[in-house]
Amino acid sequence: MARLRKSMVWIGILCVCFVLVNWAAMSFGGKKPPAVPGISPEKVADYVHAIIKADRIVYTTLVVKRMQEKGIVLAVEHWEQNNALPLPAQFLQRAGRLVAENGSGIRYRLISLWPIYRRNGPATEFERDGLKAVASNPDKPHTGIVTSGKKQYFQAIYPDRAVAKACIDCHNAHPLSPKRDFALNSVMGGIVITIPLE
Repeated sequence: MARLRKSMVWIGILCVCFVLVNWAAMSFGGKKPPAVPGISPEKVADYVHAIIKADRIVYTTLVVKRMQEKGIVLAVEHWEQNNALPLPAQFLQRAGRLVAENGSGIRYRLISLWPIYRRNGPATEFERDGLKAVASNPDKPHTGIVTSGKKQYFQAIYPDRAVAKACIDCHNAHPLSPKRDFALNSVMGGIVITIPLE
């Protein structure tokens, strides 16, 4: 046991020496450290979007649709008061708020050119342009670098399509909806993903 402890101490000392030597070489050698290959923000946004899209489809088709068809529980707008399931859009918005609160810096939300509630409309010109772009060309996300204060962010807007009849029925019938002619697979808005650039 004593021998193991002594070995661990020496390994710790060697690690500290290695870190100090490398720090000194980088600080005083006048050379930049080699670039570390990483994942581009475009790829990160694509990965995040793939997860969001899969979760949304699973929730909409395998939870909400099945529960409603079996008469077990409904998904309704005022789900908390009615002891019901959140609507798929509410599920996505709630998950996006939880992600924003975890401190990673990544954020996502659902927005639309035809929001039922104003808070779900585009917040910037970039978002407005992005929604128009994915509505006309849903096969390609709208991406760019945006600035907020002194920080820069990579932002990607992906089309949000109506994947179930419940989505279009809700939007087409809602009294506050500014658009009432959605059909299955219509682009109803966009999922905007924001990634900090450091």
